[in-house]
Amino acid sequence: MTTASRLTLDDMDRLAVPYDPAISPDGRSVVYGLRRPDTDEDRDSRSLWIVSANGGDARELTRGPADAAARWSPDGTRLAFLRKAGDAGQLHLLDMTGPGEPEQLTQLTFGAGAAVWSPDGTRIAFTAPVAADTDDPDGKPDPHAPVVIDRLGYKADGAGLLRSLRPHVHVLDLADGGCRAVTRGDFSVGAVAWHPDGRRLAFSADDLPDADRTGASAVFVVDLDEPGAQHRRIGPAGGQVGPVSWPIADSGPLAVGRLDTKVGHADLLLLAHATADAAVADLTGVLDRNVMPGAPGYPGGAPQLESDGEHFLFCARDAGCTHLYRVPVDGSAAPERVLGEPDEAISGLSVATDAAVAACVLAGPDSYGEVVLLDTTTGERRVLTDHTARSLPDVALFTAEPRTFAVGDGSTVHGWLLRDPALTGPGPLLLDAHGGPHNAWSPVPDLGHGYQQILAAQGWSVLMLNVRASDGYGAEHFTRNVGSWGHGDQADFLDPVDALVAEGIADPDRLAVTGYSYGGYTTCWLTGHTDRFAAAVGGGVVADTVSELASDAGHPLLGATLLANVWESADALRAQSPMESVGRVRTPTLLLHGADDDRCPPGQAEQWFAALRAQGVSTRLVLYPGASHLFILEGRPSHRRDYSARLVDWVTTYCTGKGMS
Repeated sequence: MTTASRLTLDDMDRLAVPYDPAISPDGRSVVYGLRRPDTDEDRDSRSLWIVSANGGDARELTRGPADAAARWSPDGTRLAFLRKAGDAGQLHLLDMTGPGEPEQLTQLTFGAGAAVWSPDGTRIAFTAPVAADTDDPDGKPDPHAPVVIDRLGYKADGAGLLRSLRPHVHVLDLADGGCRAVTRGDFSVGAVAWHPDGRRLAFSADDLPDADRTGASAVFVVDLDEPGAQHRRIGPAGGQVGPVSWPIADSGPLAVGRLDTKVGHADLLLLAHATADAAVADLTGVLDRNVMPGAPGYPGGAPQLESDGEHFLFCARDAGCTHLYRVPVDGSAAPERVLGEPDEAISGLSVATDAAVAACVLAGPDSYGEVVLLDTTTGERRVLTDHTARSLPDVALFTAEPRTFAVGDGSTVHGWLLRDPALTGPGPLLLDAHGGPHNAWSPVPDLGHGYQQILAAQGWSVLMLNVRASDGYGAEHFTRNVGSWGHGDQADFLDPVDALVAEGIADPDRLAVTGYSYGGYTTCWLTGHTDRFAAAVGGGVVADTVSELASDAGHPLLGATLLANVWESADALRAQSPMESVGRVRTPTLLLHGADDDRCPPGQAEQWFAALRAQGVSTRLVLYPGASHLFILEGRPSHRRDYSARLVDWVTTYCTGKGMS
């Protein structure tokens, strides 16, 4: 019998992970994306695969290296998808009835977005960037021309300076190949949706007064039968909505969002009709959980109508794990969970239009995710793929156990403890803080945190806490840290560490702390308020809340979550800044940061590094060229590998004296 090995950095370089499943209208086949590291090219290869709903081996449908966003035509005979052509993704069409090569449908200068088929299959709607300040919307801007900025939101993480480029709604006619933009202006639109009659399109957009300052968006509609028709707002303004769908002919669109711009849960909102004064029904507020439409680092899937026409399926997060729920379209009953155990997470959701089945990617403690078929009538599940086992045939993953800790103010904190169950006696412990701050840990492994399994194999315990502001514990918990960053959640982190020391699990002389994004903020904050950590690693940090105003989401983010700004409440803003206590830091600190990060600009890490170095504190700054804020999830395989390797080396060197290098 072969003894299973533990995860290594080399294993991460061969891991294949499915994503974004698309089920055929009849429910018989599922096409999905498969992501695999290509170490020779130092990029992720993305191709489309197909698997039968009845089981059997999945097979490669396209060979990439950058194919994604597969969408079936309404009759199930064609597949539209995105393929990188030159510098941008373009729409392609594949005939599913026989052999043949994909046909390229678009040749837009800045590329196209994912396809949304018209109900009759004759047209495809999508979003694509256009230049808002020129008569040639497809013309490339002069890269050397001055960038004139009048509004916030002039840059975006992963894209950099936007200049005048804004995503707008396009419609492609498959009969003659004609493609036209149907919206235009200095605003941005979200994903687009067809009305069942095929005459109107709905979408979310920020075409509202001072939306750059408020972060507000609303639902809009454009009538395609009226030449030159202007989009018009429906439903209330002043909230935050998106994505939008329009599944029911005799009602208004369905949107994920809120009716205000405060920090809080997103709900499933159904507009009564398609006018500006449309009433809005909140179908999920009673659930007291956050609806998750899905985004990088945030599992979930866009809500969809079941084939019975009487229920919506949607994803929401509970205790850090994303599950699938059902709710009647008329709101006559509370939502009920239909898929997902307490240690599982769903990403991607695709519902068959002509059969009572749905597909998603379901991950668990021992799986990075597999395509699963759900019978929406019986709740029966069928796992259709086995990519984790094929990628890592001889690797056994450690399983995180749920833990709940009492905190000094009388509240409790739930989280996950990853460690070798065979360990006895106190050992080194890594406290890992998640980002957001409204994200959450689950026991599911992912591509960005391979170091957790590697450290567990070396005798470490890894503590992942869903402290106040984490998602999946109700609105009160979600909003509990608003205006109190650092101060509010400090005990939520430190009291559980003390509890594990008291239990004999953690050695008080071998404690380390790490975290990314808000977790990087937490790393800086904690090392400025306690000297109990022997090592710290901050990734994508926020060190100074004042200069974070230069982030791509600076003003709306700071105003909503910190309840402070530099011109009205500077003291409150600085009170929540780690930089105010940098003079007390003595913990050896490694900083890992994307050099092209626009969400937490690299100057944040540079300030912290400079302050520590000037004081003689052991510190090192690593900048990853070309890397955005999401590089630990979406960036170069070499960068992801380096991130984990450096983290492991730093904490083992300073906590155990046994560094890797």
